Parts: sequence; structure tokens; C-alpha cells
Amino acid sequence: MKNNKRSSGFMSLAGTFGALVILCVILSFASDKFLSYSNLMSILKQTPFNALLSAGMLFCLITAGIDLSVGANATFCACIIGVLVKSGMTNPVILILAGILTGTLVGLINGLLLTRLHLPHPFVSTLGMKNFLWGFALLITGAQMINGFPDGVLALGTVTVGGIPISFILVVVLYIMLHILLTRTALGRSIYCAGGNMEATRLSGINSANVLTFCYVLSGFMASLAGIVSIGRSGICNGANALQPYDTDAIAASVIGGASFMGGKGTMAGAMLGALIIATLRNGFTLLSIESAVQNMVLGLVIILAVLLDVIRENMEARARRIAAAQQVSED
Repeated sequence: MKNNKRSSGFMSLAGTFGALVILCVILSFASDKFLSYSNLMSILKQTPFNALLSAGMLFCLITAGIDLSVGANATFCACIIGVLVKSGMTNPVILILAGILTGTLVGLINGLLLTRLHLPHPFVSTLGMKNFLWGFALLITGAQMINGFPDGVLALGTVTVGGIPISFILVVVLYIMLHILLTRTALGRSIYCAGGNMEATRLSGINSANVLTFCYVLSGFMASLAGIVSIGRSGICNGANALQPYDTDAIAASVIGGASFMGGKGTMAGAMLGALIIATLRNGFTLLSIESAVQNMVLGLVIILAVLLDVIRENMEARARRIAAAQQVSED
């Protein structure tokens, strides 16, 4: 059984990587600028924001949940930092810590709404949180853009090492750490178990409420880092950005990478490939001057296709299990 799961996971990753390669080949023919060094570095600069959001989203999806507030949370964290800068705070350490604590607290509230107040589904609580954070961000900034951030805050989105954005290096390091957490620790096994079968998780003695809360806290933490990266990329914070479809991109990256809305599936490698695909798609849209309405249509179709493939894969695996069980019974 474990070998079958490993084989299925490898095939899923191989398929996602193949899709990325095909996309790059198509765009290289469609635009002679695509394979230029500056454009490839641009893709690496665009990837970290969504990759950070996707990491938190992946953990929620593995537990058969979802966090629709990740984009608004990132924007809100950026606005909190912006308000502090506007009030005269210039210490980058304090500003970054304030942003991280804010995002993590929002994640904790999302987790508690689900596990302690027993809201029916995280779709409800996180959608409500998204709208709350949007309004709050506009309120504290006076619906105005804020700039003038100190260099220490901007560094995460601007500094490069050997031409590679430091934000992308941070993402790679964090993804490796989260991969180890998911695959080599008891907590990681508990997260997969909670998504696969919540009742079995409870009967095995795992505190599922704490596991779920951890996943939403992690999602909030990753969103706060994404918010800090966004400040470095744009040099401003803008509360209106809380309504941007950042959460959709995060869901798309996770699902394309092999996560399932039914829970129990997903890998950090898959999420990274998914984030690279989304960044490459958006970069291609820009190079080809495709209007935003068409971009949203294409990304919507990509999500639908990814979910459809996941359902087909689930059905095929279930059929294979039934056949294997029938063969075992006949042999006995």
C-alpha cells in the first residue's frame, strides 16, 4: 500500500513538473523574451508571494479545510506595518515582528473559530475573516496607500544573492523545513491523518483540534511573511489589495501540485511546482499582453481542470482498491 501511495505521489509530481516544462516551451515560442535572464529572474521574484500563501493553504487543504483569508491577511499585515511607519516607527525588527505577530494571531483566530467555537466549515469563518480584514485594512490606513518603509523591511522583497531574489531563497528553505515536518514528524503524520479520516484520528488518541489549529496558525504566519515580501516588491501597502484573488492563486497552486479538497493529500514539492506554474502563467500573460479578464478566465479553468483530474484520480484509485480487495477475497 505504501509503495502504491509513493508511486501515485511520484506520478503526480512528475505530471506537474511536465506541465511546467510544457508551459515554458509554449511561452518560449510565443515570446522571444520569455527565456531571457531578466524575465526568468522576474518569475523568481513573482513566485515567493504566492508560494508563501500556498504553503499555508496546503496545510489547510491536507486537513480537508481551506483558508480564504490568506490574501487579505497578507495585505492586513502589510497595512499594520505601514500604519506603524506612518506613526514614526522606523525600527525594521519591530516592524517585521509586528507584521508576523499580526498574521499569526489572525491564523490562530481562524483555527479557534473552527475548533473551539465549532463553526460548520472553515469556508464560512475564513471568508468572513477575509471581509473583516479588508474593511479593517481600509479603516486603519484611511483607504490610502502608505510608502516610506525603511530598507530593513523592504529587503525581503528587493535584495538578491547572486542574482537570485532572497525571498525565493527564503521560500526554498521554508519549504524544505515544512517538507521535513510533514514527512518526518509525528505532527506531520497527524496532519495527514486528520485530513484522511477525522474519526480515525480521534480514536487513535490524536488531539485533532490542536492539529487543525496549528495548520491555521501556520497559514497565518506564512501570510504575514507574504505581506512583508509584498511591501518589498511594491514599496507600498494598500488596503484595497485585500480583495485581490490572492487566495485563488494559492488554492490553484496547491491543487495543481496534487492537493485535494477531500483532504489527506499534498506535498511541499507539489505546491512549489504549482506556485511556479501560476507565476509562469501570469508572466506569460504579461508578455503576451493578455487582458486581466481573460487571465482570470484561464486561471479559473486551470483550477477546474486540476480538481477534475483529482476526482478522476480518486475514482481510479478507489476502483483499483476494490479490484485488489476482490482478488484477495477470491484467493482466500
